[in-house]
Amino acid sequence: MEDVMYLVNSLWTMIAAILVIFMIGGFILLEAGSTRMKNAGHIAGKTIFTFGLASLVFWSVGYGFIFGSDANFFVGMSDFFYGGDLIEGAGLATTVFFVFQLAFAGIAVTISLGGFAERAKFSAYVIFTILFGIIVYPVIAHWVWGGGWLAEHGKQDFAGSTVVHLTGAMAALAATMLLKPRIGRFNKDGSANNIAGHNQVYTALGVLILWVGWFGFNAGSTVSVDAAFFGFVALNTTLAAAAGAVAATLISWVVLGKSDIPTILNGALAGLVAITASCAFVDVWASVIIGFIGGVIVFYSARFFEKRKIDDPIYALSVHGAAGVWGTLSTGFFATPELASVGKPGLFYGGGFEQLGVQLMGVVACGLFAFIVSYAILFIMKKVMGGIRVSEEEEIMGLDLSEHGSYGYPEQMILEESPSK
Repeated sequence: MEDVMYLVNSLWTMIAAILVIFMIGGFILLEAGSTRMKNAGHIAGKTIFTFGLASLVFWSVGYGFIFGSDANFFVGMSDFFYGGDLIEGAGLATTVFFVFQLAFAGIAVTISLGGFAERAKFSAYVIFTILFGIIVYPVIAHWVWGGGWLAEHGKQDFAGSTVVHLTGAMAALAATMLLKPRIGRFNKDGSANNIAGHNQVYTALGVLILWVGWFGFNAGSTVSVDAAFFGFVALNTTLAAAAGAVAATLISWVVLGKSDIPTILNGALAGLVAITASCAFVDVWASVIIGFIGGVIVFYSARFFEKRKIDDPIYALSVHGAAGVWGTLSTGFFATPELASVGKPGLFYGGGFEQLGVQLMGVVACGLFAFIVSYAILFIMKKVMGGIRVSEEEEIMGLDLSEHGSYGYPEQMILEESPSK
């Protein structure tokens, strides 16, 4: 029976890993659809490339830094260049667990690179992906999931509202601040111009793929089929997404007079991000509230950043950052005594402020670390590389042509025939 459970757990987690990796397709459509046509090919290509590069970095050092033994305060110090060794007595194949965790690392860096959109050099993506995968993501993942100091305090983050989403968003914030806004995004008087994405259908399909992939993200984090608990996690996940989409629709309708499509889509994602920390720790009714609040937060967060002239083309700071903060804090309110397998019950279940304090400490520590280290990396890159942003001419031309010499929509090119002599 034990061998059967080992195989079934491994199969379930492998399926979940595939779902998480498939989320990269969702991010491609989301980012490409939310930006301009002249950058679509660049976005698609760099997303595949950086996921591949992040995978190699995770294999060589990232996994060891997160889960290795002989750990110091920041990272573990073993299991580098993972060779596929299987640990006897584990509940599932270690190789499968490795692939599952690799997928999470790839998603985190993909979120962070959203802050580079439409204005960064391709070389900046390359170098930052490597350094983020070595000295940013593994440290936070080790603190929370690898037995580090936040794990010892009982921080609750079942599938990564902090580890993946907030970490990626804070790196994206550092990038947006150093790269400065896109040409034409803001006027001299501080007012904002809307730079619309070129394809809302792409964006919507991206959100749908991400929604489906999130079942691997959250439900797969059970890494077990025991008692089919993954079904409960999946239920919480989809209800939070639904509530987030509805809340964002309502708030945009009330404030703007019309239901705004990008806000609707961001609301669904905000609900997913918010429930990611708490999906295994809260009752079903609480998941609806958590997702609904996430949908409201993303609407006001986007306007908060816009007023401060921070150009966030794909709303990474609001969807993954603000909603990630709320999702992490939510377990401090809603975690139940029966479901709190990590940490303690939340405030509404007699746990007092203790777990909420742990959650807040985790948000502050992880958020500051991700931002400060990412900012330092990018600042040094900017000085050493002579800039991490393309020239004004290249930005106007579009990164498809300026960075890759091709075009995502070649039929849009106007080919001028040379005059006959």
